[in-house]
Amino acid sequence: MARPRLHDDSLRAALLDVASQQISEHGESAVTVRGVAQAAGTSASAVYALFGSREDLVAAVSVEGFRRFAEHLSFAPRTGSPADDLLALGLAYRTSALADPHFYRVMFERSVPPETGAVPAVAEPTFDVLRRAVGRVLASADSDAAGAPPASSGLAAAAEEASLALWGLVHGLVSLEIGRLLPGGAEAAARRYERAILAVGPPLLRAAPTLAAP
Repeated sequence: MARPRLHDDSLRAALLDVASQQISEHGESAVTVRGVAQAAGTSASAVYALFGSREDLVAAVSVEGFRRFAEHLSFAPRTGSPADDLLALGLAYRTSALADPHFYRVMFERSVPPETGAVPAVAEPTFDVLRRAVGRVLASADSDAAGAPPASSGLAAAAEEASLALWGLVHGLVSLEIGRLLPGGAEAAARRYERAILAVGPPLLRAAPTLAAP
């Protein structure tokens, strides 16, 4: 008789949680099917049944991390203000990282480099969400200044470079917070994070054409 679907999904999630913690703390090379199964309170055969192999289990951790990340980003409100929408995405980034810190580390700070051919973070759909949001801010600013929508030439390159700079900002702050390297508690960290985005973000966006210049 087939295992109930609910049990499969619940066990799969538990195994991914355990594997993400082991990878983030010890690196991918330390992950074994037996070790993950034991920590999750199940058998190695259950791991193979759900994932197929150790390699597939490790790959599924990153996939699950980006799925959860995308879900958090989807909850960010969309308004009539591109700048407000971009700020909401920045806040959702931190929320996602704090909710799933081990997955975050696997996605962006994995102890063992990803295999050749792995999809880079900037090629994930989640980065495209940021890229498009930045593009809307830049297009709105150019339209307001010129009185007409900007040409697409140069906008994509500017949005790409500004997105990378903004990602560096939020990633750095979130990584320090997850690593408990910042003073103060959660409320202080939240205020610091939002203030940094508001202080540094607008100048970065204004400098976007310069950042993209060859």
